[in-house]
Parts: sequence; structure tokens; C-alpha cells
Amino acid sequence: MLLAIAAIIIGLVVLVWSADRFVEGASAAAVHGGMPPLLIGMLIIGFGTSAPELSVSALASLQGNSGIALGNAWGSNITNIALIIGLVALISPITAHGQVVRRELPILLGITALAGWQVIDGALSRTDGIVLLVVFALLMALSIRDGVRNRDNVAGDEVQKEYLADIMPLGRAIMWLVLGLLLLIASSRLLVWGAVHIASDLGISDMIIGLTVVAIGTSLPELASSLAAIRKGQHDLALGNIIGSGLFNTLAVVGIAAVIHPLQVAPETLSRDWLLMAGLTVALLLMCIGWRGRPGRINRLEGAGLLAVFGGYTGLLVWTAMNAAG
Repeated sequence: MLLAIAAIIIGLVVLVWSADRFVEGASAAAVHGGMPPLLIGMLIIGFGTSAPELSVSALASLQGNSGIALGNAWGSNITNIALIIGLVALISPITAHGQVVRRELPILLGITALAGWQVIDGALSRTDGIVLLVVFALLMALSIRDGVRNRDNVAGDEVQKEYLADIMPLGRAIMWLVLGLLLLIASSRLLVWGAVHIASDLGISDMIIGLTVVAIGTSLPELASSLAAIRKGQHDLALGNIIGSGLFNTLAVVGIAAVIHPLQVAPETLSRDWLLMAGLTVALLLMCIGWRGRPGRINRLEGAGLLAVFGGYTGLLVWTAMNAAG
């Protein structure tokens, strides 16, 4: 048991660190390759914050641990909204602007509804996974198109200067790209091994481990980037980071895991975990809707409420795990 706990701790630390190195190397290599900063931000850096969820879920699915694969993705969404948005709003209320309410959050709500519909039959097939990946590809294509159309050339030039000012040499960028990817895979394997052994030793489902320890751990990059955005007063970036991560987790992470190996879904996963994920998404949308001409705002009281929900949900999972362990 102690060895498994140590594996999870070490795996999480290396996972988060290697994801950061991977993004740095990939971003620098993309700049050397001539990729526009806009696409670097939307594709490489956006992918990087969800790289831990993707690598862990893909490896868990490959090994047949569907509970960890799905629990990690959906649990990360719950953690992102309830814990991270709650904590950030408690520190500094978050102002939401029009596009988030008109477009991003309704899309996330629609994708969440699709995810629930797919698991009604108790499984996520390869066909379900392909559907999720096709939807993800379409959304990415639309985002890139809109980004290119609406790009401010002056802002793009400034970002380009910033990248080129501190860019690492191409050789070092490739080194970090390769090393970061290898460490992502190795740390994911270590983390999944520890999670499976703890679940086995305690006699609980790997879904519980995926929803708690693994999900919280792989959400650390989103927490760090959201706190950094709030310190700079960039509320849209903090909120957009969480919404983007939710889309990536629900579509790409679960989609890839299901294509690798069909996932079995227990009934309580739909009635407990998906229902909470959907409820939190609806609550987030309502909080972000402006009233009487004022922009939407997630205040400290609402942030505290989100944290309370996260605490209650985590407590329920722990209670369920203790009952299962006898």
C-alpha cells in the first residue's frame, strides 16, 4: 500500500512537471517551424494543460482500467468547476463576458448532454469515441477559423516578439519535447499502477480513485494557470481555461480512451457523477449570465458554494469507498 501511495505521489509530480516541459519544448519548436503564435496558444498550450488527463486516461484504457480512464476525465471536469473556479472566485470574483455566455458555455453544456446520452446503455463503445473525436475536431476547426478571422495583427506581432525574445534553441526545444513526452508516458504508467493497486487493496472501484486522487492531481495545471490569470486580472483567460479543459476532457480524452478500449460504465456513474458534472455546468452558465445590463460575475459567495459542493461530493465518494471496503 505504501509503495502504491508513493507511486501516485511521484507519478503526479513528474506528470505535472513533464507536461510543462513538453509544452515549452513544443511551443519553441513550433515557433522555429514558423507556426503563428495564435495557433501555438490554441493548439499546443491548450493541449498542454490537458496532457496529464489525456496520457493517464489513454494508458488506463489501454490496460483495461475503464474506471480510471472515465473517472479521471469527468472527475477533472467536476474538480475544474467546483474546486478551481470556486477557489479562484473566492480569491477574486470572476467577471464573465458575452462570448462565454453566448457560445462557450452552451457548447460545453451540449457536449455534456451528449456524454450523458452515450452512457445510458452502460458503455462507451469505439463508435461513441469516434463521435466524440469528430465533434472535437469540428470544434477545433471552427475555433481556429474564428481565431484567424478575428486576429488583431498588432497583438499578434507583439506575441510573436515575446516568443522570439525568450525562445530556446531548436535543439533544446526538441530535447524537452521528446523528454517531456517520454516522462508523461512513464509517470502516467506509474500513477495508474499506484491507483489500481490502491483500489485493489482497499476493495473499491477504480472509478472512485479516478474521480478523486487522479482527477485532482491531473487538474493541477489548470489550477496553476487559472491562479496566474487571476493575478494578472485576466478573468476571461481563467474562465476560458476551465471551459476549454472541460471540452477537451469530455471529447478528446474520453474519445481517445474509448477508441483504444471500449469503456464499461456503472449505473451510479450516470446518476451520480455525470449528473453532478451537468448540474455544475448549468450552475456555471447561470452564474455567468448578466442581469439588468451588468456582465455576469461569479462572486465570492458563489465561489464558496462551489467549494462546498466539491467538499460534499468528495465526502460522498469517500463514504462510498469506506462502505465498499467494509
